[in-house]
Amino acid sequence: MPSKGVKSFRTRQDKQKMIERLKKKTHFSKLEIEKLLEMQRKLSTRGNKIDRSKFRDLLHNTFAITEDFIMDRVFKAFDKDNDSHLNEEEWILGMSVFLRGTIDELCKYCFDVYDMNSDGFISREEMFHLLKQSLIVPGNEQDDPDDGVKDLVEVALKKLDQDHDTRVSFEDFKTSIHDDNLLLECFGRCLPNLPRKESFLEQIADEAHLKK
Repeated sequence: MPSKGVKSFRTRQDKQKMIERLKKKTHFSKLEIEKLLEMQRKLSTRGNKIDRSKFRDLLHNTFAITEDFIMDRVFKAFDKDNDSHLNEEEWILGMSVFLRGTIDELCKYCFDVYDMNSDGFISREEMFHLLKQSLIVPGNEQDDPDDGVKDLVEVALKKLDQDHDTRVSFEDFKTSIHDDNLLLECFGRCLPNLPRKESFLEQIADEAHLKK
């Protein structure tokens, strides 16, 4: 029995150390992290990790992000070790940026979502694919819808391509967003809208407050 008690204590101690570490690296309070960890455990399907399907359900039902391709890219941005599951740290760090990120953190997050092959650039082809997936381009039945998307790609390049090399680097993207924050989600919505975000944060804060 004593050894079991020691093991339990060490487990709680390890958890508290992890929470303190995450508190220093995120925009969450200790109680908010505890609540998010509880949520992570409920969403987990294997080895205390969230799989792609559960995460997509959360994005769709809680944050109204509905585009299949974008949901997969958001999951990829959270999944730093590329094991197709989100562990506790990936979940907390990802949600910190997703819900309370600074403008620089959000620039990096959105860029990673849009940089489909992770080569450090958003290419003309990637822009075309993202815009085609995310937008309905107006036109009559005789128009080729791809032409409208191509026009939007050219507009995006003029706005974002600071060094005129026909692709968008992270520095291009960051500079453009600092000039005009409305460009942040220019290739598809990958962040929660304000009402959904505030509702989620209020839920965490309210339930965390009850533990005080």
